[in-house]
Amino acid sequence: MKTSSFDYYLPPLLIAQQPLKKRSESRLMIIDRNKKTINHHYFNDLIAYLNKGDTLVLNDSKVIPARLIGKKDITNSKIELLLLKELSNNKWECLIKPARKIKKDTIINFENDLLKAQCIERKDSKGCFIFFYEGNFYSLLKKIGQMPLPPYIHQTLKQANRYQTVYAKKLGSIAAPTAGFHFTKELLTAIKRKGVNITYLTLHVGLGTFKPVTSDSIKDHQMHAEFYSLEQSTANLLNKTKKEGGRIISVGTTVARVLETNFKKNHEFKPASGWTDIFIYPPYRFKAIDALITNFHLPKSTLIMLVSAFAGKRIIFKAYQIAISEKYRFFSFGDAMLIK
Repeated sequence: MKTSSFDYYLPPLLIAQQPLKKRSESRLMIIDRNKKTINHHYFNDLIAYLNKGDTLVLNDSKVIPARLIGKKDITNSKIELLLLKELSNNKWECLIKPARKIKKDTIINFENDLLKAQCIERKDSKGCFIFFYEGNFYSLLKKIGQMPLPPYIHQTLKQANRYQTVYAKKLGSIAAPTAGFHFTKELLTAIKRKGVNITYLTLHVGLGTFKPVTSDSIKDHQMHAEFYSLEQSTANLLNKTKKEGGRIISVGTTVARVLETNFKKNHEFKPASGWTDIFIYPPYRFKAIDALITNFHLPKSTLIMLVSAFAGKRIIFKAYQIAISEKYRFFSFGDAMLIK
């Protein structure tokens, strides 16, 4: 299958630059896979489409302020780091810009020497391994790091916590699991009152989720591995839900990838932690999840390929064209869809 077959034109004005004032007031498109129908609602209406005994699964990963602006020692030239993955205590894999200015042993200073780092090895033309000389690294990162907003967002985020879900807990992502942005604490409480189970897993979002597909053939694309964790209590609840005929509803593609990875390996849900590089695209057959809540994704991305595998490519692209004509808001701060 060709990557180009997942392309579409999006008017730039439909790319949401700021979140809505209230999270749950975003629009919600409902796609019924069996009936092939598309309907329009608001996210607060989601509760009407959830049944007692269903289990809603959310990703509780928290975004770290992974963008650091520093200066190269001696020359004082500007250097930008994007933290990708913590390899050991204070050692990180990073993307660096401009990459040509950094060689092995280069020293970088941040915030008037409040934080100092050294390139200990080049990884490739854009990446390197960096060691930070500071024992209390995360405390400093909170002070001087910036939220790593996607490149299609050109406005400054007014409130940093709006690039987090309300249930974000475990630090480790360089991008947010954005399908969860629409939930408020009040909505989650109302969902629980209806008898819907809510549980959490963790996938620390990295380049694997957002790396562009540049190969002509989808099969030639290589996903980056991302760390995940699924606890015993969550595995037990998911197995119980399946046994009793409830639906497992994935909040976001990150959750879907973890659940499919876990179920495919074990033929049931089991507690596990590790790395997943699963790449889901048509004609993949889902075994773990029954419904999916997700945002509207970039053209030719692995994410639009995943939702096309879940719902069917034809109805997804029909839905996207309708969303464009109805002026839905797209991407991270945009509107959502429920595929059931």
